Amino acid sequence: MSRQFDADCVVLDIEGTTSATGFVVDVLYPYARARFRTLLNDRAGEPDVRHAVDRIREEIGEPDADSARIEHVLGDWSDEDRKAPPLKKLQGIIWSEGFAKGELVSHFYDDVVPALRGWHARGVRLFVYSSGSVSAQRAWFAHSPHGDLLPLIDGLYDTENAGPKQSPDSYRAISRSIGAPPGRTLFLSDRAAELDAAGSARWQTLRIRRAGEPYYVQDTGQHPEAMSFADLDVTSAGSIR
Repeated sequence: MSRQFDADCVVLDIEGTTSATGFVVDVLYPYARARFRTLLNDRAGEPDVRHAVDRIREEIGEPDADSARIEHVLGDWSDEDRKAPPLKKLQGIIWSEGFAKGELVSHFYDDVVPALRGWHARGVRLFVYSSGSVSAQRAWFAHSPHGDLLPLIDGLYDTENAGPKQSPDSYRAISRSIGAPPGRTLFLSDRAAELDAAGSARWQTLRIRRAGEPYYVQDTGQHPEAMSFADLDVTSAGSIR
């Protein structure tokens, strides 16, 4: 059964929603982990690297932590799948370079790209909101098996420029940024807690529930759900574009 939504904007989560969490965990995480040491030792003076390292030292309460200690913390945080902004920043730097070199190609479920292209063609504005850094998101969409998908995307948001994904204020901030009424914005995610936050900000919500994903068995709560983007029919009144 197709679920119909009247929305001017669709905001997309990535892991478990557009793409397999297993790809991120099994491919991207090890790729970054193998390169943390080189990044920390050879590029410590770069502003983004230096800022991320300073934030890690602050968070662990060790202002004099050396690169070996920082590498160890990054490894632990990766194992925990911790959504720490400095971890995501450093991962994003490494992944962006890996995509640019052709060593990485992103993953999308088969139902996703046709839906995104169809919604975009109808005038629906598409945005991304992920715990992964904006730079990582940009590389992810630019280097897909289907080619460069960035022309479909109107904006990218992460925990740095929007805030935590389980905070309603983050969704309110995105609404202000994109200039769309909350009730005309649809958020797609596999996590009920994120959908709860978006719903509290008066967004429309839909839980994407894919077999094999970590949150598949999680209760959906009051949110409608779908197993595939092919089950969605999103149309825009055309008031935004």
